Amino acid sequence: MSFRRAVVLGSGGYLPEKILTNADLAEMVETSDAWIRQRTGIEERRIAAEGEATSDLAVAAARRALEAAGRTADDIDLVVVATSTPDNTFPATAVEVQHKLGISRGAAYDMQAVCSGFVFAMTNVDAMMRAGQGTCALVIGAETFSRLLDWTDRGTCVLFGDGAGAVVLEMAEQPSGLDGRGILTAHLRSDGGHKQKLYVDGGPSTTRTVGHLRMQGREVYRFAVSAIEDVITDAFAATGMTANDIDWFVPHQANLRIIDATAKRFGIADEKVIRTVARHGNTSAASIPLALAEATGDGRIKPGDIVLLESMGGGFTWGAVILRW
Repeated sequence: MSFRRAVVLGSGGYLPEKILTNADLAEMVETSDAWIRQRTGIEERRIAAEGEATSDLAVAAARRALEAAGRTADDIDLVVVATSTPDNTFPATAVEVQHKLGISRGAAYDMQAVCSGFVFAMTNVDAMMRAGQGTCALVIGAETFSRLLDWTDRGTCVLFGDGAGAVVLEMAEQPSGLDGRGILTAHLRSDGGHKQKLYVDGGPSTTRTVGHLRMQGREVYRFAVSAIEDVITDAFAATGMTANDIDWFVPHQANLRIIDATAKRFGIADEKVIRTVARHGNTSAASIPLALAEATGDGRIKPGDIVLLESMGGGFTWGAVILRW
């Protein structure tokens, strides 16, 4: 027995050229390399160039994903960009990406779930394509979070970076159950009661400004650990899987301590954990697809592997996906 499911054909990532190290930040704000590494595991992050927009990063990642997938822009009939840093209030950044890639058919729209955006977008696109809304999709996480930062606030400016990652999803006949490729289970959550713990203090209908990112670091850390446990537990229960069945764990790259604590909690072997936070910082919706691009590019993640994704972001939003690559 078989049915049609969205399968990942390829992935790609893009990082801006400019590297901002912890030592660089120590010259800008009261901090140190040791302070940042100890609390976050971050060593450096990338910063978009002047005039380099979120759509530019997204297009670069999308082109690499298309190449890896053996597809061209002519094959794409759905573009979804997960971002909290759009080029404009409207239209959607996805429409700009669609145009820059030369695509004029199908649909394009943005997904806003902050750091959980890519997990939300993958889940949404899988459902859309199963419902007949597209046959080949680009799902992109792209951010220029450096444009939202208060560079005098050492509690936030040391954490974030810019970048983009993308995957190509295509509908294909797959065996039913857990043997088929594609998304096997997805679990999404949100709770707006935690807004004040991680948010941007601006917007068109309130301040009429872009605003800056504000965060209560300890509260976010405390909530993240329990929230991530919640959705991963549900994902394992839905599939009957355990940590032993997972080939790769690709978490949101926000904080090394959260990543390590989650892996330890579920007994996920250290060699199965994909970590990029030291070199990328927190790139919000781009962090998981960037990690996927790196791990597929160097041959770690291979077709048929079971991959666990998890994320948690402002709002709060959080989610987990288990897929067969």
